[in-house]
Amino acid sequence: MLKQYLLLLFAAFLYTAGDAQTFQVSYPAATFSGPFTGKVILYLNKENRNPKDAMADLESFPCFSLDVRDVKPGTSIVFDDQAAAYPVKLSDIERGEYYVQAVWDRNLGGRAIAESPGNLYSLPLKAKLTKDAKASFTLSCDQVVAQQKFTDTKFVKELKAASALLSKSQGRPMTVDAAVLLPQEYYSQPQRQFPVLFLVSGYGGDYHRLSGDTTAFSRPFDTVSCITVFLDGNCAGGHSVYANSDNNGPWGDALTKEFIPQLERAYRCNGARFVRGHSSGGWTVLWLQTHYPDVFAGCWSSSPDPVDFRNFQRVNLYEDDNIYYGKDGSPHAVATIAGYFPVATMKQCYQQEFVLYRGEQMHSFNQVFSAKGADGQPVPLCDPVTGAIDKACFEHWKTYDICAYLRNNWPALEKGLQGKIRVSVGNQDNFLLNYAVHMLDDEMKKLNTQFVFGYYPGDHFTLNTPEYQAAGATFLAQRYAQWKMLH
Repeated sequence: MLKQYLLLLFAAFLYTAGDAQTFQVSYPAATFSGPFTGKVILYLNKENRNPKDAMADLESFPCFSLDVRDVKPGTSIVFDDQAAAYPVKLSDIERGEYYVQAVWDRNLGGRAIAESPGNLYSLPLKAKLTKDAKASFTLSCDQVVAQQKFTDTKFVKELKAASALLSKSQGRPMTVDAAVLLPQEYYSQPQRQFPVLFLVSGYGGDYHRLSGDTTAFSRPFDTVSCITVFLDGNCAGGHSVYANSDNNGPWGDALTKEFIPQLERAYRCNGARFVRGHSSGGWTVLWLQTHYPDVFAGCWSSSPDPVDFRNFQRVNLYEDDNIYYGKDGSPHAVATIAGYFPVATMKQCYQQEFVLYRGEQMHSFNQVFSAKGADGQPVPLCDPVTGAIDKACFEHWKTYDICAYLRNNWPALEKGLQGKIRVSVGNQDNFLLNYAVHMLDDEMKKLNTQFVFGYYPGDHFTLNTPEYQAAGATFLAQRYAQWKMLH
């Protein structure tokens, strides 16, 4: 028995010691006075010279994270085999030359860790990983992600609406932010009022891209001159999708009860409000229209994120037990070429995001749809190792199944929603979103909702043809004509 014990102890020592090269990571006092408590992320990439900026989920790159507490400036933390790792621990990654960067995530509200204002990061280091287990590399995070600034132009204005609702929920001052685009007639016809089109970007969009743009202005939908409000939904958890959430806070109420009143006090709006969005923005506008039917007069949802959880990118969350694999053992794809050839799998995304821990696409779903756990974090939908779906967690997700919500509540919603919604999607959607749209279409026909559905050749990115745009704009113009008849 003693011999067996000693063998086990020796094996444990070998495992702990490992044969990994290490990375020593620190930050100077001139960058942050500290101390630092939170997550530190290490990014490696053979191809991307700025590895922290690589696109998670769609790119499979090694990454590692450590939870640290009260680390003082100048004190190094060590990345070795004890760090959370994707796809494998440090000692097992493929040897060769890598670009390496580290980020200390202060989590001050920005979406992407690599781009969150206030975060500390290192300049890229080129490291050659060999079999030399004693080699160590040093990174000093002496750079800080700058605060984003917005420069107004004649037709493009930033609007930041203070939100008491979000501030109370998140325990820090919060605002709902957007870029407001004015039509060319806004100044030439100073007495005229305009309808408002809320344009919600997909995951990863940023209204700051319009900063300083002297060529931008609000273009009409069909022939209707309007004020366009560009919303991006970015928050620390990913895309807020402007839904009330246990984790992100009451974004839907903040938009409708705080942002919109401030917008309409500041600009000449006539009370007609429309919503349009693509991808995560497509899900957003469908959620807003169905949950605030009296606030918005019409909705065009383009290629929305899963609108029926019986087909969550081909996973039936009501019946399936595992999000990584189908019943036949085949891996579930999450991204494809032309809706067929797999590019990324559910397993890859969830396991990579387990290390990166916040702000990515699967996190974004969890932040909105999940209950808040005892640790203050959203309850994970699945086990990151096995992919087993947490059925208790999914009970909370059901609240955000748009198809189920409409099906279960249509008698109460019919008066405010009938005919107000258009949903369109490509037949070869890269993220397999067309399947859930078809299911929603079938259910809405049974209820005689008079919703309009359109299916087009192309994928998530190539369907945006002039014909596609014209059909959506015409629908919104028709909804505006109906609104005017009632007002």
